[in-house]
Amino acid sequence: MVRKSPQPKATSSEVLECVQQNCPSCGKPMWNEYNNLRRVRTLKGVIQLLLKIRRCQNSSCERYKIKYRPEQEGSWALPQQEFGLDVIALVGALRYQEHRSIPQIHQQLRNRGVEVSERSVIYLLERYDELVALWLSDHSRLKAIAKKQGGLILAIDGMQPDVGHEVLWVIRDCLSGEILLAKSLLSSRNEDLAALLLEVKNTLDVEIDGVISDGQQSIRKAVEVALPG
Repeated sequence: MVRKSPQPKATSSEVLECVQQNCPSCGKPMWNEYNNLRRVRTLKGVIQLLLKIRRCQNSSCERYKIKYRPEQEGSWALPQQEFGLDVIALVGALRYQEHRSIPQIHQQLRNRGVEVSERSVIYLLERYDELVALWLSDHSRLKAIAKKQGGLILAIDGMQPDVGHEVLWVIRDCLSGEILLAKSLLSSRNEDLAALLLEVKNTLDVEIDGVISDGQQSIRKAVEVALPG
């Protein structure tokens, strides 16, 4: 979506470092080669992200000079999007769980301090629909990406816009930056999360080299169940 008005000023900033600092392919250290700035509109304000981008310097490695972005970036926003995932999750919850109209969603976002037009709300709802439908239509492409990489490093994040709303769980691959699966769940039980991880593992049929999360107990237990060892 082309933005016709200037981005609002940042209200706070975050520095995002790569958790994985050795190359996933050859195991040698990746250098922090350059930084990127990214501004994201969230429910908590406009956040300026400073992204520490790393690259493998081993010329004989298959990932030589391929950029590796901070794993946490994907928990803030989708690629090339200026609105946060928390905003998209709220738009989806208001539309499909509370059955709000577009003008009502727009007003609620404005009441919460999110600078957004009514047209942008329609766009955000379309992004939500695409996100949760991705897994149903994109198996072949995602499987090809996973096979080419030889493995996945998963990140799993849960977004609950407000108490009482379903949690939007997003599983993504840190190597490619691809969203692999997004589903809204009524609960955050480790059994439910383990089922999501198993769905990704069994469908893509590729080695999962690691899982990155915020350390939530239910996520840790889900990983132990779905990906033992």
